[in-house]
Amino acid sequence: MPAATMFSKFKSATTSAPPQNPYDNNPITQYFEIGKQVACAGPELIWKIHEGYRKTDGKECSIFVFEKRTAEKLHKPKRKETVTEILRASVKQLERFRHPKILQIMHTVEESSETLSFATEPVIASLANILAYQEAGGTITGPPSTGASGQHCPNTIAPNRPAHAKEYTFLDIELKYGILQITEALSFLHYSGQVIHKNVCPSSILITKKGTWKLAGFEFTERTNETDATDPVPCQPWSTRASKLVQPNLDYMAPEIQINSSCSILSDMFSLGMVICAIFNHGRSLIQSGNSPSTYLKQMELLDEAVHNILPRIPIPLQEATTRLLKKSPGARPTAQLLTLIKYFSDPAVQALQFLDVINMKDPTQKTHYYRSTLREVLPFIPRKLWWQHIWPNLQQEMRADEVLAAVLQPALTLVQESSNSEYEAIILPTFKTVFVAPKSIQATVALLENLHIILEKTPRDDIRTEVLPLLFNALESTTIQVQSAALVAVTNVYDYLDDITIKKLVLPKLKSVFEKNQSDLKIMGNVLQCVERTLDKLDKSQIIDEVLPLLLEVRLTDPDIVVRVVNIYRIMLCDKKYGLTVNIMATKVMPTLLPQTVNPSLNLEQFMILLEVLQEMLDQIDRQQRNKLKLDNLSLPSPDRHRPLRHQFSSDNMNAQQFNIPNLRIDQRKTSSAEDMARKNSTGTRRGSWWFGGSPSSPDSNFLRVVNAFPNRRLSDNTLMTPKIRIAPSCASSPGGTPGGGLPIRRHSSIGPQERRGSNINLSPPTGGSMPNTSSSVPFLLSSSMQSIRSRRTSTVLSSGPLGSGSGLLQQLGSGMVRQLTGYGGSGAASPVQQSLFNGNSSSQTRNNYVRKCPSLNITFSR
Repeated sequence: MPAATMFSKFKSATTSAPPQNPYDNNPITQYFEIGKQVACAGPELIWKIHEGYRKTDGKECSIFVFEKRTAEKLHKPKRKETVTEILRASVKQLERFRHPKILQIMHTVEESSETLSFATEPVIASLANILAYQEAGGTITGPPSTGASGQHCPNTIAPNRPAHAKEYTFLDIELKYGILQITEALSFLHYSGQVIHKNVCPSSILITKKGTWKLAGFEFTERTNETDATDPVPCQPWSTRASKLVQPNLDYMAPEIQINSSCSILSDMFSLGMVICAIFNHGRSLIQSGNSPSTYLKQMELLDEAVHNILPRIPIPLQEATTRLLKKSPGARPTAQLLTLIKYFSDPAVQALQFLDVINMKDPTQKTHYYRSTLREVLPFIPRKLWWQHIWPNLQQEMRADEVLAAVLQPALTLVQESSNSEYEAIILPTFKTVFVAPKSIQATVALLENLHIILEKTPRDDIRTEVLPLLFNALESTTIQVQSAALVAVTNVYDYLDDITIKKLVLPKLKSVFEKNQSDLKIMGNVLQCVERTLDKLDKSQIIDEVLPLLLEVRLTDPDIVVRVVNIYRIMLCDKKYGLTVNIMATKVMPTLLPQTVNPSLNLEQFMILLEVLQEMLDQIDRQQRNKLKLDNLSLPSPDRHRPLRHQFSSDNMNAQQFNIPNLRIDQRKTSSAEDMARKNSTGTRRGSWWFGGSPSSPDSNFLRVVNAFPNRRLSDNTLMTPKIRIAPSCASSPGGTPGGGLPIRRHSSIGPQERRGSNINLSPPTGGSMPNTSSSVPFLLSSSMQSIRSRRTSTVLSSGPLGSGSGLLQQLGSGMVRQLTGYGGSGAASPVQQSLFNGNSSSQTRNNYVRKCPSLNITFSR
């Protein structure tokens, strides 16, 4: 037993020493093992508090021991008996008042000739022990505190602290919660127990191992007024005639007791105000009478000033309440019920701790809600010190109750996640080991499995194999759907903590078993496939082929999520050959199962694209392998066109357009420039084949006047080479843009300057008349697309390789002076001898000139 181990050293120490302990003869030793003294409490700290544990179950406790010889210092024997009687009665009062804020009795008082003893819940110390340590190590002369707990002043360290002083530092939330606990204990006594405590002081307040403050010290209680608890009742004032052991602490006593010999429940509230001031005053009370009533009365007159000086040390939300509690008039003080309602105590963390103290009084539904919601939400705002001191002990106790175990595991797992490895191994793991092996409800098992990765993150490797993994494997074999589903999720989460052998020998066979038993359950199937996907890289190739692939092929591909999970597994297997997904398996087994899903109406676009990508990748692998194989066999297969880009498929280069034929083309001769005329006049006869009208300079046809006569519209100022202007007419008068009877629109060539807007004798016109719209696309279309189509025709006529000759463009031939006339293209008409000679360049210059004079307007006509 842990407690027995903890206290074994104490027992061994006592057995080795002579048996002179006074409590050895006390009957309580039959039930409890008593350890060393850790604190003291009661009037003048007369109770000695020892560590101990119950022998029957090893439950930890504290043993209070009063040695009667302590009272032998009193001169009168009656006083010794009086002290014993008062202490015995106080224990009986504790047993009578069972309340979470009052010290709990585990074993009633036992008496021997030498001692008086009883057992309680584990206690660290009394508040007097802690404040004595602070008082001895601090001073109140320094600057006021801002409300921080446990202030120490290093400047004035006392050389010797009292023997009963206990080093303990309070957190601010501990002080807030502790004061609230004592207030609630007084509220219970005043209104439920109808009792006045009359000795509320640090020696009557005990700090338990859970960090809670409990009220004790019921030695001097008085009954309240039956009609009104605030009405005073008579009581004895403090007197020097009686021993201080049988009287309340004078430094914390209300003034009406000492002055008027009366008390009420408001007297306890004054004492509580004095305790609050001592807490924030480094353990020193505002009144230090030294058990002298006269000194007490003198300092009471200065109490208001002392309170005013101490207020800056008290938290602001508590200052007003403290001032009112220390009013000399009882009617000005708030009751315990009103004090619990002040803003200082309205802290969610404090309220959560407060509920935890009374959790045993709540029903399972209230407990479940508290553990699942309230406590989990407030844990980040509670200091870690209280996690292990206050919260975890309560959770440990609740884990034994199966009905609330699932709810208790929620905050417990939060503590696991936030704890350090050392904290987890020393504090949490021992309790969790018992939870792992103990029978649990379905909800508790699911909660553990869903958070198994959090537990494994902190658990040592050896304990993982022996303590945690058996829980997982047993859950995979469970017959409960919820447990199986949670176990499958756990496999995915704890994948990194499972070695290859565990996955191969234990996990995979159990996954197959779950799959075979739950093929109709979509949730189970999805979790199985997720586990397979997660553990795939830790399986051998043979296992994948023999066990995983058959499992995948048996899956019912009805639900879209199931389809996607199966496709994702195949996608992983496609990435590496180590998974054993060969081309033969893809072509004969995998693709036949996946292809019907391409027309599954349940798939959305994203799911369909995922499926299609995997199928396409399979086809690509089949394509590559088969193509390489056939190439090795000296066979060549054309590459499929499935990867051809869409834009290429629909480009204009791939469109079959009808042949374009120009219905009618008429070209008038262009005007020559003055520079050309002068060149012909001065040229020699060596290049007579290169002139339009031929002849040597001595020929009469070379006379310039003859040229003028031949070209009456030619001006000498036209000394630039000009390209012809082309008129384009539609094939009929009804064409768009046509202007019947209005002449042809003029298309100006780009080589003509902007100032030249003269008409041109060269025109293109249809045989039936009409005109064509003057659009910017007419000429380029004619000169590029149409002319190109004309040049591509094969013909035996003069224009076999182009519109006006081989290898020359239309404008180039017009500019070179070559004039040809054909009576028909592709028809029955033939060129005249003169026309042929002109075309072949064999005629003399005289013949050409004569022909030009006879035909001043040359026409070249193309007709279909």
